[in-house]
Amino acid sequence: MFKLFFEINQKNRANLKISYEKENYLNNIHHVCFDLDGTIIDSNKTIYEATKYSLNQLKIEVYIGEEIFSGKIGQHFIDMFEAFEIEVPDFEKFINIYKENYFKFIDYSTVYPGFPEVLFNLKNRGIKISLLTTKIQDQADKIIDHFGLREYFDLVMGRRDEIAHKPSAEPLLLICKELSMQISNTLMVGDTELDIQCGKNAGALTCGLTYGYRTRELIEIENPDFILDSITSLETIPGIIKI
Repeated sequence: MFKLFFEINQKNRANLKISYEKENYLNNIHHVCFDLDGTIIDSNKTIYEATKYSLNQLKIEVYIGEEIFSGKIGQHFIDMFEAFEIEVPDFEKFINIYKENYFKFIDYSTVYPGFPEVLFNLKNRGIKISLLTTKIQDQADKIIDHFGLREYFDLVMGRRDEIAHKPSAEPLLLICKELSMQISNTLMVGDTELDIQCGKNAGALTCGLTYGYRTRELIEIENPDFILDSITSLETIPGIIKI
């Protein structure tokens, strides 16, 4: 076992911080699993507006600042509402209304710059690509199709009945099983503590992103194997894309 810490600084690239403690080195990444919100798409305003609109339809009057709200994105709505002390008597009704309203605000969402190119390069290297999100399965599928990203993904996994959600290792392990990938050859990439904890719980490599819905300080607390300020810096990780 060994532990290696270093930073790579390159012109026009964000810093890459590696904190790596594994039996094998970095050239064995065969599968990259991405989070969705705050990782692939900047969807904060869409989620915020759709949530407010849906709660108003249920006559639930609350005020949550957009910046404070974004700090909880990635969590299950039940956990978010508990944190904000919002009482939703019929949660399933809220979810159904929210799903209906989400795409009314989809134009607020955008794919982060450089992401399609990164996915294209991963695909060309023969890397398996998957998506793991706490969004319900059909909604996750619609979003990926809406942004024209379907061709890049070997598997899209949203929240499914009877399968635990992040930070549980269960959904990531299931993805690896369905793709016939080893968890030790998997890199989990996301912008929240849930993504990093999920990857760690499963035994995968982990990569925390600072441009999403958590601060760098919060990402560093989770001690992921990599910390990136830009998704295009993914290519600086040895064993994924040749520089």
